[in-house]
Amino acid sequence: MDYQEILSKRRSCRVFTDEDVSGDDVRLLLRAALMSPTSRNMRSWQFVVVDDKQTLEKLSDAKENGSAFLRQVALAVVVLGNNLHNDCWVEDGAIAAVSMQYQAEELGLGSCWVQIRGRRLSDGTESERVVRGILNIPEDMQVLCIVGFGHKTESLPPHSEEELKWENIHIAEY
Repeated sequence: MDYQEILSKRRSCRVFTDEDVSGDDVRLLLRAALMSPTSRNMRSWQFVVVDDKQTLEKLSDAKENGSAFLRQVALAVVVLGNNLHNDCWVEDGAIAAVSMQYQAEELGLGSCWVQIRGRRLSDGTESERVVRGILNIPEDMQVLCIVGFGHKTESLPPHSEEELKWENIHIAEY
């Protein structure tokens, strides 16, 4: 699969089979994260890999909407950063997360991003605090997102050229 095909085929997947992700595939996903570009080559992100079903169940309740599908994933990777070490931690973490998602697509796996940073439960509890408590994440680390991975139950149609918003591209000036 070439890069153009990966770009067009990668879609958020929220329904997965019960099949585990192989150790080799997990290694490739994490390798993609670790090889991703970072500001000033600081590589200051951290990742927590979760494949325990009980822990995934707890993480699925970390925010009000958009995280329930984590109950079904074979694997989740929590993306962390520390703004005291790197003021670009959000950008660096986002690049790493997307790098893993493109690697997943190349491997034939599905993936979906769960935004944690800036989200809350209906009672006002910060989603980040929930995740931190479940995974014993130190207070100096911030949680950006959780990316869920697994084997797809179905393939969605690829993105089409017709849906691209070329009108959002501006040349030389807005």
